[in-house]
Amino acid sequence: MSGINKVILVGHLGKDPEVRHLDGGVTVASFPLATSETYNKDGKRVEQTEWHNIVLWRGLAEVASKYLQKGKLVYIEGKLRTRSFEDKEKVKKYITEVVAENFTMLGRKSDFEPHANGEDHVAKSEDGMGNVIKDPVMDDGDLPF
Repeated sequence: MSGINKVILVGHLGKDPEVRHLDGGVTVASFPLATSETYNKDGKRVEQTEWHNIVLWRGLAEVASKYLQKGKLVYIEGKLRTRSFEDKEKVKKYITEVVAENFTMLGRKSDFEPHANGEDHVAKSEDGMGNVIKDPVMDDGDLPF
């Protein structure tokens, strides 16, 4: 029996994507994403914000680096991945990330313009509709963790 690992988030970028180029020319981008929900507690409206670590690979990372920036609203689909690492004191730590498989930029059309790189086109999806970006080469076997 197999399971399902699917995450859907709509939120705002907490900072500009951090882009790295790994060995072999593989590009990876990451950023924190804030999602908020409101509820009533004792007759008062309370807002709760959750922060999610988002990771994008290859072409998807390249597009994110051109079009996404702090504060932008995005719809993200992906899957959860947990990895471990050692901190400076050699203590093993774990981090859970959302590995994005596609994203959609939400908001005004002007929000889709690339930032700070002089390009003058809007990102296009495979179907030419505008703002859904997919990474066709993303698969589990290519993750370095």
